[in-house]
Amino acid sequence: MIPWLDAPTFPSLERALAEPNGLLAAGGALSPEWLLAAYRRGVFPWFSAGEPILWWSPDPRLVLIPERVHISHSLRKVLRRRRFEVRLDTAFAAVMQACAAPRANASGTWITAEMQAAYLHMHELGYAHSVECWRDGRLVGGLYGIALGRVFYGESMFAHETDASKVALAHLCRLLGLRAYGMIDCQMTTPHLLSMGACELPRKVFSAALERWTAEGPSPQRWAADAASDFDWT
Repeated sequence: MIPWLDAPTFPSLERALAEPNGLLAAGGALSPEWLLAAYRRGVFPWFSAGEPILWWSPDPRLVLIPERVHISHSLRKVLRRRRFEVRLDTAFAAVMQACAAPRANASGTWITAEMQAAYLHMHELGYAHSVECWRDGRLVGGLYGIALGRVFYGESMFAHETDASKVALAHLCRLLGLRAYGMIDCQMTTPHLLSMGACELPRKVFSAALERWTAEGPSPQRWAADAASDFDWT
């Protein structure tokens, strides 16, 4: 059994279930108060339409250290050619909608209308951000997540053209490295992220790192649209 929450005070992470991995609690709301309390603890919401809000803290936790991202030779060639125009925080809602779109072999999406509204509010408050790849005036790839302290919590990414999401992630890592961010929380392990240098941390190690990296950092604010547009990829 998992506890039902009536206030944004989360139980010990050690109470999270092993199967399904990381399920910690249910209930609550998707207000900024709840979301900020959750992310500071290393907890995130993940549920389907028609379900109560479910809160998760999987073990192990996949993270990416910004300055250690692995950029393959082929991806570096794409970056040097500047096939995509990379913008920040200019189309947050559109990025979420693209991430929520049905995908092959998927029965639905966890990025419900309720989730989209909640994270758009977080974007308006300066906590949630998007990295966008544009080509010929069209949004063709990107990602979004939450920045808190010096941690970026990645939520989802999409690509309508080959390499678009990888280009967005490479630019995010370069940007966060320059701003002295400690890590990117990738939540769940995927071959794509492992190929780019992500590594798994035991939950206790991840939690200790959160305490360090969320203790201080920039104030929440919208990122400048062109802050990642002129990186040198030679």
